[in-house]
Amino acid sequence: MKEKKSATDDDLLEALNKNGNKCSPDELDKILMQLEILGLITVRWVSKDKRRVEFQEKPTEEPRMPRISE
Repeated sequence: MKEKKSATDDDLLEALNKNGNKCSPDELDKILMQLEILGLITVRWVSKDKRRVEFQEKPTEEPRMPRISE
């Protein structure tokens, strides 16, 4: 995925199952959610039933809270 920069969720599921890993659509959803929370990927809806998964070059930084001076 790093080489292609993006793939559909169907392509990822097919690639995982082709390599001998048994992965259900529900398991893939959980994995994608965790990776998106970590800032490693972004997931966008392409159509009603298809999503595009994009690899992020740099993980997005968490917003910093401003210092409160006393």
